[in-house]
Amino acid sequence: MKKVSCIIAAYNESERIGGVLDAIENHPLIEEVIVIDDGSKDNTSEIVSKRKGVKLITLTKNRGKSFAVVTGIRESKHDHLFMLDADLVGLSADDVTRLIQPILNGEADISISLRKNSLSIMRMIGLDYISGERVFRKDMLIEHLDAISELPSFAIESFFNRIIIKNSYAIKVVDWKNTITPRKSAKVGFVRGMCGDVLMIRDILKLVSVHEVVQQNYKMHRLKVKHKRV
Repeated sequence: MKKVSCIIAAYNESERIGGVLDAIENHPLIEEVIVIDDGSKDNTSEIVSKRKGVKLITLTKNRGKSFAVVTGIRESKHDHLFMLDADLVGLSADDVTRLIQPILNGEADISISLRKNSLSIMRMIGLDYISGERVFRKDMLIEHLDAISELPSFAIESFFNRIIIKNSYAIKVVDWKNTITPRKSAKVGFVRGMCGDVLMIRDILKLVSVHEVVQQNYKMHRLKVKHKRV
């Protein structure tokens, strides 16, 4: 039977990570949950440590999402991975099932979430190319872990997109109609939130140009499985 390891990188997510763990703990399709606390200054680790069956890795220094995810992948035991963001609101066990099932069934090579509050243009084209929720085989990334660990914090998805496009992996988009990622301004205030958004965009553009961003969207859209997303 195919087994799935869930990898969650978390930084100062004490207010939201409990709800995320509620949706995946004891989920029948998830064999292992690994949370990497990326140097949080709040009580994220304390909250996670109280969850039975969840493996907690605590980094003493904030190293960024790319490094934290690689840390979790290296510790994972199973051949299929579920990358999951720690700040989701409204995530349900059914959302999790619908994202994992197409991969275990062989319907696609990778599944990617489309959240309720993904940018309007992303919802219009039916693809959030930088979504942090992805299910896939570990061997897609295993030879790239050293390179990923050196990436800017928020560049892991864009790097992964290059691999998807190069190998023509079939993509299943799963519409999460009730799940959102709070804007940074809602989490840390308007000014700090705006700065956080700018830093995230900067990280992405350190790896890919605006031209490549457009190309990634176009090429990944063509790789979507050819029937209605779930």
